[in-house]
Amino acid sequence: MATSPARSTTVTFSLLALAAISLSMLQSLVSPVLPVIQHDLATTQSAVSWVLISWLLAAAVATPILGRLGDLKGKQHSLVIVLIAIAVGNVVAALAPNLGVLVAGRVIQGLGGAVFPLAFGIIRDEFAPRRVPSAIGALSGVIAVGSGLGTVLAGPITEALGWRWLFWIPAIVVTATAILCRLFIPESPVRSGGRINLTAAALLATWLLALLLPVSQGRVWGWDAPVTIALFALAAVSFTLWAVVETRTDNPLIDMRMMRQPLMLTTNTVALLFGGAMIAAFTFLPQFLETPAGAGYGFGASVTAAGLLILPMLVAMAVGGLVSGPIHRTVGFKAQLVAGSALISAACAGFGLLNDAPWQLAAGGAVFGLGLGIAYAALTSLIVQGADPAQTGIATGMNTNIRTIGGSIGIAVVAAIVTSHTQPSGLPTAAGYTTGFLVLAAVAAAAVVVALLVPTTRTTPTAEPDQPTQGDRFQEFTPSSPDRDENSALLPVLATATATTPGRHRA
Repeated sequence: MATSPARSTTVTFSLLALAAISLSMLQSLVSPVLPVIQHDLATTQSAVSWVLISWLLAAAVATPILGRLGDLKGKQHSLVIVLIAIAVGNVVAALAPNLGVLVAGRVIQGLGGAVFPLAFGIIRDEFAPRRVPSAIGALSGVIAVGSGLGTVLAGPITEALGWRWLFWIPAIVVTATAILCRLFIPESPVRSGGRINLTAAALLATWLLALLLPVSQGRVWGWDAPVTIALFALAAVSFTLWAVVETRTDNPLIDMRMMRQPLMLTTNTVALLFGGAMIAAFTFLPQFLETPAGAGYGFGASVTAAGLLILPMLVAMAVGGLVSGPIHRTVGFKAQLVAGSALISAACAGFGLLNDAPWQLAAGGAVFGLGLGIAYAALTSLIVQGADPAQTGIATGMNTNIRTIGGSIGIAVVAAIVTSHTQPSGLPTAAGYTTGFLVLAAVAAAAVVVALLVPTTRTTPTAEPDQPTQGDRFQEFTPSSPDRDENSALLPVLATATATTPGRHRA
């Protein structure tokens, strides 16, 4: 019996969600247990940080290039290859006898960063236009929840089975997912054809690595150290050369004309600011919760207890992602992006000012999660709808990278602020955390301002087929002048953002 379209897209979405949550959890599973890994492998705190940095650098390079490969050669095929790489990287990491091998495994896992743009591209290829926003919103919610779920599960898994199972479990899940994706996800009907521009790819990789490496390690090396300055200079030169090559070639890796469109420029700028607030808050909120109460502000929470306090954030993220698509005809994606960023700003301010009790931070986390779920889904939807169907992978891949760059800068800035205020014991002071979270609130507020500049989109009334055709997706949303309905729909959500505040600060 033939498989119905609804059933086939349900299977497709389920597999994409499984792949996405497996990858997003890998970003956050390891961070809470770095001290355990450091002790077990007999290494230093500075050295073990490469377990995180290596994944970040590999994902930054792989995400846009493999996303583009999916646009060129087929997204399903590329997705399966990427999932196999994640599985292999997990096995290498799980068996690692020393830090060097563990870092190598994390580099291989980093190739999996391309899962997100490939998954969004497959949704656009396979789903009817009327279902694309809801599917993107739901998958965005899954990704956001996965990022937080790793923090929740890291402690219990490590305590029950040991830290190596943080890699064995994903290896098993991802291997099964790769097999199922190969069997049940159809190959892409939309392809741009051509080949990867190797010169552009090499220059892209060079400026990304030269930028992210000193941003991640500048505090350790020294911001005025020769190696830091040299890498920033290399990033500037290679970025300029990359832009020139992409502009002048007939075979660009990234279509600079597309990237210069007002919709792309504004949404990617929001992504930079959004990433800075989001990833830095994810990083420092658990540290705040785990600070010993003797410091005068922390709660001495274990990794597991800190994860449980973050649960309201995860639930709210899921809700935000799931409602984004269904409400987009009433509350447009631009309005959602503004409202979500406003909620994140309010929550970060609450983390800094209202943190005397764990429940305050849990409540603030729920506000943060709701804003994150809504804004993440809206941001992705705007990018997907603004990109040519044959360039969905590279457009969403670059947007992901821009969020990563913003997150790296946000972490570096807040880390510098927090560590510049220390007690005689070496622990940060409460003032350091307060200032850091308020800076993140200001960054998210700047994202609100930029989001207001995003060109408003409206839905074009068209027939809604059960199955998508190659042309209808790109016509579903077209730029229009700002309309009063969308702005008025934003007001109640903004009222909620300003009325809700989270917990007190601990530093």
